Amino acid sequence: MKFSPPVPRLLPLTIVALAALLALKSVALVRAAVPLAATAAPPTPAAPAADAPAAPAACRAAATGPLTPPISETERKLLLDLRARKAELDAREKALGVRKATLGAAEKQLAARVRQLDALQKRLEALNAARKAHEEANWQGLVKVYSVMKPRDAAVIFNKLDLTVLLPVLDRMKERNAAPILAAMQPARARLVTDELAKRRLQATTPAAP
Repeated sequence: MKFSPPVPRLLPLTIVALAALLALKSVALVRAAVPLAATAAPPTPAAPAADAPAAPAACRAAATGPLTPPISETERKLLLDLRARKAELDAREKALGVRKATLGAAEKQLAARVRQLDALQKRLEALNAARKAHEEANWQGLVKVYSVMKPRDAAVIFNKLDLTVLLPVLDRMKERNAAPILAAMQPARARLVTDELAKRRLQATTPAAP
């Protein structure tokens, strides 16, 4: 009987080698994929479950703004007093405005009244000047009449003429015309007329007492 050496089985060895190679490839691929995953999707911190109900309250606080502190009773009274004071000042300012407008209207009326009085005064002064001029013309007419008369004839009239007429006539006559008439008048009448005429001229030159 012929002896033949045993032939090793190649199939199991090949399978084992392929399995080892596949394992090495898998480890290399896993090591390469882990850094890519870390750079592509950074981890997001998970919010704790207990903070979930606080989110609406935070939103409401952000929408309504900061809470105002409560006002004390003293501050409330101070605010009311300031409000009343402001209302009082506004009313006073309004009253002052009305008073100012009233005073302005009164000043305009007063100015118009003053202009009317000035015009009336000028008119009265013109009338008074015209009256005085008319009276002076009348007196000058009498003076002219007695000046052309004979002194004796004029003296007869002057002896009985009222002093309210005689004195203004003699006062306006020229001295050369009045002297012969006074010389022809009665002595007592001439003295009386001379005294009254002197008083009249003295009053005209003496300033009035304040």
